[in-house]
Amino acid sequence: MAKVTKKKVTRRQFLKGVVAGGAAMTIPGMIRTAYAQKPKVSIGAWDHWVPGANKVLKEMIEEWGKANKVEVEVDFITTIGDKLQATAAAESRAETGHDIMAFLTWDATFYKDKLEPVNDVADKIQKKLGSFDDNAKWLSLQEGKWIALPSPLGSHTYPLVTRMDVWKNAGVDVVDIFPPDVKKRDKKKVDGFTWKAYLDAAKKVFAAGCPVGHPISECTDANDWLCPLFLSFGSVPVAEKGEITIESDATLEALEFLKELTQYIPKDVYGWDDASNNRWIISGRGSSISNPPSAWTVAKRDRPEVAALLWHHDMPRGPKGRFRGSLPYTWGIWRFSKNKSAAKDLFLYLYEKENQFKLITASQGYDYPQIPSLFAHPVWAEVGPPVGSQYNYIIRGDEKLIVGGWPAKPEIAASIYKRYPIPHMVSKVTSVGMNPKESMKWAANEIKSYMR
Repeated sequence: MAKVTKKKVTRRQFLKGVVAGGAAMTIPGMIRTAYAQKPKVSIGAWDHWVPGANKVLKEMIEEWGKANKVEVEVDFITTIGDKLQATAAAESRAETGHDIMAFLTWDATFYKDKLEPVNDVADKIQKKLGSFDDNAKWLSLQEGKWIALPSPLGSHTYPLVTRMDVWKNAGVDVVDIFPPDVKKRDKKKVDGFTWKAYLDAAKKVFAAGCPVGHPISECTDANDWLCPLFLSFGSVPVAEKGEITIESDATLEALEFLKELTQYIPKDVYGWDDASNNRWIISGRGSSISNPPSAWTVAKRDRPEVAALLWHHDMPRGPKGRFRGSLPYTWGIWRFSKNKSAAKDLFLYLYEKENQFKLITASQGYDYPQIPSLFAHPVWAEVGPPVGSQYNYIIRGDEKLIVGGWPAKPEIAASIYKRYPIPHMVSKVTSVGMNPKESMKWAANEIKSYMR
């Protein structure tokens, strides 16, 4: 390996150098292990939608394989048409396939009896970088076992994405409330950004012809804003110990709030899919959605004048707190893998801080790290336009990150998330006109059927 000369590099130089991705990479902290014979490790990775991100990951893995005399094979598998999920299902049944498999949010839970526990790897990573966040632990640390590891890439969260100009005209300056420097936050202003304040502004932007847009349908984006909203009112579908708790005063209060809010959103949200709110904000007709930076990224390409007006920031606060939805990815090692030791070493290598920084940069900040110490990466403060618009994509304040269905056991939460009782309950009240108490009873019966 060539001698490395240390020199001071600015944050902008750092970002420009790593985004290039094609350049040869030095390997700080390289783990070199002597194996009895040359092993082969195959990885079924998520096919990243950000251009260049796959290339950086592949080069990183190949570099590790070359240094450790391990043959590596990386297959990038799309989630379009559920191909990634179908691949995992087929490999689980056949007990053959990749050594390492990428899983969507819930999938490791479904295969936990077929996955190798990785407590030893998780412990080593956390000793170096600090603890994984509570959301990652809830999802992957089950009954004392790490059934999978929080993915080194692909995870994302659902903050508000707001048109600065439209909302400022409505009397809400989101840049002032959520500046690109957490030290400059005014607690009184942040605390004042509540769901009631959001409703008041929604009325004004609706009157101005630029409504907020949130799906209430069978799509994941519906769960990712509705579940945090209900939780902010103190409502959870199922408690941690398994009690069905959807029929509550807190749920009723949230439904009454949504009856008001839905008067000021597009009438077709009951048929939206996961791309609809993206198209809504990119079109210039929308003023606020809940989404990762994917909508902004597409706008930057197709409607740069819109992208330059978008600001990502905290969700509104409810009576019981401020919550944000998330969809973490995980990586697991199959129990039937013949190369578990090498696979674990590869995990440790990918979680070296320098490599995590490279992967985050390659995703242009889309990938949300599940270890808070990595929030120090400069990309979220640097990327634009406008510069600073992604800063609050990382949780900087009092928000709690959750997956819809929390705090139930992951098996139950997965059913709640995948069968959409929360969006259906809301639509029955706000679209069909069902009595809120009747809709809660319907939801409770639905959830009960999942638990039989």
